[in-house]
Amino acid sequence: MLNYDVLVIGAGPAGSSAARYASRYGLKTLLVEKRPDIGSPVRCGEGISKAWMPEVDIKPEAHWISDEVKGARIYGPSEKKPIMLTAESAGNEVGFVVERDKFDKHIATLAATEGAEIWIKSPAMSVIKEGNRVVGAKIRHNGEEVEVRAKMVIAADGFESEFSRWAGLKSPILKKNDIISALEYRMENVDSNEDFTDFYLGSIAPAGYLWVFPKGPHEANVGIGVTITMMKDRLDVKNYLDSWIKSHPAYSKGRIIQQISGGVSVNKVKDKMSLPGLLAIGDAARLIDPITGGGIANGMISGKFAAQVSKKAIDENDFSEEMMKNYDLMVKDKFERKHLRNWFAKEKLGTLSNETLDKLVDVVADVKMTSISVEEILKGVQLKYPELVSQLEDLI
Repeated sequence: MLNYDVLVIGAGPAGSSAARYASRYGLKTLLVEKRPDIGSPVRCGEGISKAWMPEVDIKPEAHWISDEVKGARIYGPSEKKPIMLTAESAGNEVGFVVERDKFDKHIATLAATEGAEIWIKSPAMSVIKEGNRVVGAKIRHNGEEVEVRAKMVIAADGFESEFSRWAGLKSPILKKNDIISALEYRMENVDSNEDFTDFYLGSIAPAGYLWVFPKGPHEANVGIGVTITMMKDRLDVKNYLDSWIKSHPAYSKGRIIQQISGGVSVNKVKDKMSLPGLLAIGDAARLIDPITGGGIANGMISGKFAAQVSKKAIDENDFSEEMMKNYDLMVKDKFERKHLRNWFAKEKLGTLSNETLDKLVDVVADVKMTSISVEEILKGVQLKYPELVSQLEDLI
């Protein structure tokens, strides 16, 4: 049996952030990753913003950046005049296009530098509990099942989050309209604009959007996310993406060198993300932004919060449900208002016709916005295109 102050399950950006801060706070920390290679396979559009990096003490480094963009362009179905946003105002997924596997390894390296121990190819097999408190996990490591005891356990095992379920942290069953089916191609020999990440709305990606993230000269991630309620067949998402690429000469001549796919939860913030001795963070806590589908920033910030509450709980020898609620409150205070607004916006935008979306984009393109926030967009609509207000009044 091994003993630690903190055990972190999952070495994505959220888990590595939690392990880094827990170690920085002087806690003996073990970070375990089920896969043999941290950051692989890549399951992400690979766009991140500079804006939130200081909050988690991250400095841009050239080895994990493939492109730095000036901003974002959001196109309506007609693909005429886009909404133009600077990188500073375009949200948490615009600023850098990264090599995600290298980025994830970098965050894990920062955790190790602070003192965290890291095990790869070491999946959690089961939860260890004493009464209602989580006190560790059984980990398969080097071919053996090892009992790891910890004063605090942090679940950072992603969208599937088996560990939280095993521990008894119940999550509402996701509704179909809160699940996005995503597919992305890494493409060579394309003519994307290296200065902008591009987003396309409308029936080309029902109740979702299509994106282009440039990764350097003639290379880009071209992907799509479609709400599964809009799909009749599992191949629909591929058909939508292939059709769009075929109709755009800048991409139709390109060559696919990598394909990734997966599901993304885009639901409201959960009421409960903790149990005595256990905190769920990042995608495991369903903290993915409902509008953008991005989760790196929210994951890393929630990992920092989890480390702070773990430190407090250990210092005070208090692992009660009340102590854990401090984490729930921190997460909700940080994310819930924007998250809920974006969830309602996601629901509404999915019902709008191509014609209405074009009007919305055309109008907002002429409004100087300080951010990509739903509130800013709706203020612009109310001022510039009041005839759309009746369709959007429940969001304003």
